[in-house]
Amino acid sequence: MTDILRSDAKFVETQCIKKIVNKALSYLRAGFPVHFSGPAGTGKTTLALHTAQQLDRPVILIHGNDEFTNSDLIGGNFGLKRKKVVDNYIHSVWKGEESVDSVWYDGRLTRACRIGAIMVYDEFTRSRPEANNALLSVLEEKILDLSQFQKGEQILQVHPEFSAIFTSNPEEYAGVHKFQDALRDRMITIDLSHYDRETEIMIACVKSGLPKADVERIVNVVRDLRFVASAQFAPSLRATIMIARVCKQCKVKVSNEDPMFREICFDVLMSESGRLESQAEKTKLRKTVEDLMNLVC
Repeated sequence: MTDILRSDAKFVETQCIKKIVNKALSYLRAGFPVHFSGPAGTGKTTLALHTAQQLDRPVILIHGNDEFTNSDLIGGNFGLKRKKVVDNYIHSVWKGEESVDSVWYDGRLTRACRIGAIMVYDEFTRSRPEANNALLSVLEEKILDLSQFQKGEQILQVHPEFSAIFTSNPEEYAGVHKFQDALRDRMITIDLSHYDRETEIMIACVKSGLPKADVERIVNVVRDLRFVASAQFAPSLRATIMIARVCKQCKVKVSNEDPMFREICFDVLMSESGRLESQAEKTKLRKTVEDLMNLVC
């Protein structure tokens, strides 16, 4: 898969989203990295990529990984390069010289710093804090120290058009590491939550292809459930899109009278119930979903 990403023609930009994007662009153009923080399903990655693409620079995407080390971001010596020189200028005299050296490959962080790309580091807190240490000097002093990784180039001056956008889930999520204070101090965090109703409707319409009237019913169920359910269960816009796409694909009528629609809603919305601790809570949640569908659909 290529490092360089292009724009998504299906991106939905309402007034709510435009405000967030414009704010992020102001920070980036002023020279500060931006951090989109929020729960799963709030479109952080899509928003980050769209924001990056407004700067008209190459975009390099990195996904946070618990197995990452410094070398995964910076690069390293992988494989060997063999060079052989033969001198046979005088046919009766043969001279040969042979050398073997390692081959350096830039990591994605190094590549972004070198060419002035916009680095989108998605779910960066899923990488161990020590793996992200190289970012400290990149974001503050605008240098990348390569001395530990290769024999030639020691210090890379970061390209003046390099920018960085980060995304992360809350620390209580499984697999998320504690956010380094030194890194937090170097970026501007924009906290994201669930979008307003009209934005959710527009996004779900575009992503699913369902008529607006049908999407409105699905959005109403999901948003009402988000409001009345416990803090452990908060269905996101992603649940709305899932339900809408399946209904479109299977040509299911968006109505409480259609048994298939009811089953789709239960399956998608109850998928999140694994976070609930007891069977009683799951049963209560299912009853809540059923009541809301009777009311809204």
